[in-house]
Amino acid sequence: MERFESLTAIAAPYEPVNVDTDQIVPARFLKFPRKDGYGKFLFHDVREDPGFVLNRAPFDRARILVGNANFGCGSSREGAAYAFHDAGFRSVIAPSFGDIFYSNCMKNGIVPVRLSDAACSALRLLLKNNPGTELTVDLVAQEVRAPRGGIHRFAIGAFYREMLLKGVDELGLTLSLVPEIEAFERAYAREAPWAVR
Repeated sequence: MERFESLTAIAAPYEPVNVDTDQIVPARFLKFPRKDGYGKFLFHDVREDPGFVLNRAPFDRARILVGNANFGCGSSREGAAYAFHDAGFRSVIAPSFGDIFYSNCMKNGIVPVRLSDAACSALRLLLKNNPGTELTVDLVAQEVRAPRGGIHRFAIGAFYREMLLKGVDELGLTLSLVPEIEAFERAYAREAPWAVR
């Protein structure tokens, strides 16, 4: 997984509410191996419309998507996060997310950012009226920065934040702590030798 500290990139607005994982990646594509990439399946069915936002320049180069409420709801399909990642997206911003999609994003190197409904609406309007606008998602500072000084703070769990900053998954983060774990085990064995026999 790639490290994520800060990203400044073109952002695309996406207005629909309750975008479910079947809209993000239709189930019929989940039979294909991940090694072939899922990016081509991202929003496959709605992309058939030439006017779809990600079909139009400059949004076709977006790496950040600003969505609407309950984004990524529905089934627990990790392929939805794969599709975003493989299409080059590193962050999705929305007022709320389906819980499993939110978790799957973080496990696949994508920063899901929860901002207020008002903030997301304002960002989508900014992007719609000014195509090509870049946003910055700064995981270190935990803020989204828009042009002309718009700053929106966000919260993210410390465990997942650390994973994203280091570019590791749960196992990789645990393995990075092996020296501390071994030091604890040695100290514990000295203090309570009866417990480790």
